[in-house]
Amino acid sequence: MNNILNNLPKEAKDKHIENKKYFDKLKKKTPKNLDYVMQDLHDAEFKKTDCLKCANCCKTTGPLFTDADIERVSKYLRQKPQQFIEQYLRIDEDRDYVLQSVPCTFLDNENACMIYDVRPKACREFPHTDRKKFQQITDLTLENVAICPAAFNIVEEMKKKMPL
Repeated sequence: MNNILNNLPKEAKDKHIENKKYFDKLKKKTPKNLDYVMQDLHDAEFKKTDCLKCANCCKTTGPLFTDADIERVSKYLRQKPQQFIEQYLRIDEDRDYVLQSVPCTFLDNENACMIYDVRPKACREFPHTDRKKFQQITDLTLENVAICPAAFNIVEEMKKKMPL
C-alpha cells in the first residue's frame, strides 16, 4: 500500500490534464446513465478496497464539519459543542469548521476512526464517487484522485467504460 500511496500524487498529476479534459467533456454532454455507472464503478472498487490499509484521506486532509456533525460528535464525546469546537476545530478561509490539524485527531494507530459511527458527513461520503449528479463534483474528484487510490481507480475505469 505504501508504494501505491507514494506514487499516487505523481500518477494523479500525470493524469490531471487528461482527466480535466475528460470531465470538461462530461459536463458538456452528460450521459443519462452516469450516476448508475458511477454507482457500479464505486461499488466494484470498494468491494476490493480496504480503507483501513490506507487511510490517506484521514492522514492528509481534514473534513469540513457541519453544525449537525459538531452536534453529533460532541454528544458522542460527551462534550458541549463549544468545547468540541475549541478543542478540535478551527475556521478555515471559506468560513467552514475544519480540524485544527492533520492527520485527523480521531485516527488511531491502526488506521481506524475512533468516532466512526458518528463521523462527519464529509468522511462518510468520501471519496464522493457514488454521489448523485456526479458531473457537478468533477473538480472535487480531480483533487480526490491524488488522495484516494480507490478514487483514482474509479476514474480510470470510468474513462474506459464511458469514453467521450
